[in-house]
Amino acid sequence: MHKSQLAGFILDCNTENLQGAADFWGAALGVEVEQTALPGEEKYRSLYTAPGEVHVEVQKVEHASRVHIDIETDDIEAEVGRLEQLGAKRIEGVHTWVVMEAPTGQRFCVVRPQRANFEESAHRWD
Repeated sequence: MHKSQLAGFILDCNTENLQGAADFWGAALGVEVEQTALPGEEKYRSLYTAPGEVHVEVQKVEHASRVHIDIETDDIEAEVGRLEQLGAKRIEGVHTWVVMEAPTGQRFCVVRPQRANFEESAHRWD
């Protein structure tokens, strides 16, 4: 058995000015910009959301700008396997998460728990 739920939205930005992109999205959404989503990673900025809400990050990328979702889970391999059975493809492992592609072509990531409400809100899969 494992659990999973929507963790948040990642704004993939093909830009040389990540801080400018983060400032735009922070102002557009009315939230504060935090310096980095991951210590030592300069290609991420977090936008402050309240505990239990989905997280929003701005990420510097080399591919075309787009939005992708993160699915958080307490067992990454079990969740990846479940999603593969639904028709998704594993694309690559990055740090501690897995990039996947839906049958319709959208990319998304399977990540470790991110939200404060994970234990009480995530769906249980048997």
